[in-house]
Amino acid sequence: MDYTYHAAQETVEKYGTRDPYELLDAMGVDLHFSDNYEPDGLKGFAAIQKNGMYVVINAKLDEHERRIVAGHEGSHLICHRQEILKSPARALRDFTMYTNNGRLEYEANRFLANFLISDEMVLDVVSSSESDFLSTASVLCLPPELLAFKLYSMMHRGLPVRNPVDLKSDFLRST
Repeated sequence: MDYTYHAAQETVEKYGTRDPYELLDAMGVDLHFSDNYEPDGLKGFAAIQKNGMYVVINAKLDEHERRIVAGHEGSHLICHRQEILKSPARALRDFTMYTNNGRLEYEANRFLANFLISDEMVLDVVSSSESDFLSTASVLCLPPELLAFKLYSMMHRGLPVRNPVDLKSDFLRST
């Protein structure tokens, strides 16, 4: 069973959206954009305090990346609530994305990939064109690395797709 896929589908059904900002709003998350970080520094973080849930996103990222970070942090709030509550700062911070260097990041990325786009949309694009992997990512408005997580999830569930990219990609990592 693919926990992240089922959790993402339940989330879409419960909140009626695949938009990360709408999801955070519907969950009652207090969202902030901060200019305190460099573009190659902290991407964002999710926190749970006694008076609510918070997501802070690096305002110096481009809009597309801010949207992905919003979804990623929302994924942590949904999938990793207990881990956040157990951490000393009661927060999970992300400096990189799309890495496979730990269970929490892997699950957040897999949840996000399944939340943002349906299996049917991927299958429609793949079957309706002769596009390559990068073209498919572009048509679906997904970073290629996130499409790789979606394809891996679909493969894991037995759907007829191939994953052409290494899931350990960390292109957003600061250099």
